[in-house]
Amino acid sequence: MQTILQPTIQAAASAKMPPVQRTTNDHSIGAILVDSGKLTMDKAEAVLKLQKEKNMRFGEAALQLGVLTVEDIRFALARQYHYPYLLKGKSNVSEEVVAAYQPFSTQVESLRALRSQLMLRWFTGETEHKTLAVVSPGRSEGRSYLAANLAVVFSQLGERTLLIDADMRHPRQHKLFKLENQSGLSSILSGRGDSSTIQHVNNLVDLSVLTAGPTPPNPQELLGRALYDSLITSMSLDYDVIIIDTPAAADYADSQVIAMRSNGALVVTRQNASSLSQTQQLTEGLQQLGVLMVGAVISHF
Repeated sequence: MQTILQPTIQAAASAKMPPVQRTTNDHSIGAILVDSGKLTMDKAEAVLKLQKEKNMRFGEAALQLGVLTVEDIRFALARQYHYPYLLKGKSNVSEEVVAAYQPFSTQVESLRALRSQLMLRWFTGETEHKTLAVVSPGRSEGRSYLAANLAVVFSQLGERTLLIDADMRHPRQHKLFKLENQSGLSSILSGRGDSSTIQHVNNLVDLSVLTAGPTPPNPQELLGRALYDSLITSMSLDYDVIIIDTPAAADYADSQVIAMRSNGALVVTRQNASSLSQTQQLTEGLQQLGVLMVGAVISHF
């Protein structure tokens, strides 16, 4: 993934982020690994013995004995510092949500870099800067993938994050997070549901998802209703970050409606796949509507 940024965001790239203050609990790394089934008591005792003899850290001793991997140590440290992520085979969430499973990968490091810049220049705490539409000219360009993973990395920072699937034509977020989709955004906008349809993602403490809901015959009309604005305003009181997945802009005008009500948009294109003319048409159209182009991302996935 490559990030191509607008001038305002480029200026943020050189700024230093303040260190995040975190505190550990009294649960030791060894206890965390034993509780999670990654380390037996016999092996834990051997590690503790070597740790005492050599005056080493627990993780260093475990690696020297070969009873744990670097990934195991990272997992325990993440738990100790309240940095939530998922274990493969232990969650129904799709592995496409790489930020939930591989938080220390190069791929996710790119997402964190994007998150840092968005925190500096868009998600600054003001109500009008809590919502960001993720848009792209066509389908299969990585829009839903980026929206899902960006929502995860924001939640891992401790931001109360809401991911809204506003693509009521070809919704994907309920599939990525393996959530029920009998009720969702379409239900609320048609007066047949309320905010109780928002679902929390297990083990990702600060992440919630509002799925698209049943496919309606009139998505654009629903998005244009005053009820949509009321919903976003209400959610802005409860969440720090609201990320909205949108339909392909070249096929429908829904994304323009959503972006206009979000004030800002992040444009996603796919390398060697996205149409340059369609991308230009999308960005120019949004700018004419007064939408701030917060940045752009080129997807390699």
